[in-house]
Amino acid sequence: MATIVELVTEVVAPAIQAPYELVDVEYGKLGSDYVLSIFVDKEGGITLNDTAELSEVISPLLDSIKPDPFPEQYMLEVTSPGLERPLKTKEALEKAVGSYIHVKLYQAIDKTKVFEGNLLSFDGEELVMEYMDKTRKKEIIIPYQTVAKARLAVKI
Repeated sequence: MATIVELVTEVVAPAIQAPYELVDVEYGKLGSDYVLSIFVDKEGGITLNDTAELSEVISPLLDSIKPDPFPEQYMLEVTSPGLERPLKTKEALEKAVGSYIHVKLYQAIDKTKVFEGNLLSFDGEELVMEYMDKTRKKEIIIPYQTVAKARLAVKI
């Protein structure tokens, strides 16, 4: 049986067309409310008008899912992924080459499970990153299958 996120992604993804890009779908409790967050982006960033227009397209699609997959009332949030957008697919990582990213691993490499630095290359199987180890720049090769989470990061 598909999860709510999988079901919503399947129904909503075809409706989000160029210039927009579906980045992520999340469903969970925020305080006492359930929130369905649909993260959408486009070249140059998303505007408030964009999110309003997309909400009007997405809302009726969600209402058309039978049987209703939502156990309780929820709030729909169509929003930008922000500066630290998740990199959930190989395609997203390929687009992020040259960017500053944050990567968490399932298993440690050189006793480290978190790396933050510049993504130098990604060939679909391995990420090559340049990061700072104390005061020295180092390069590391990270097998894609060991990546638990990756996202763009803001360099401070």
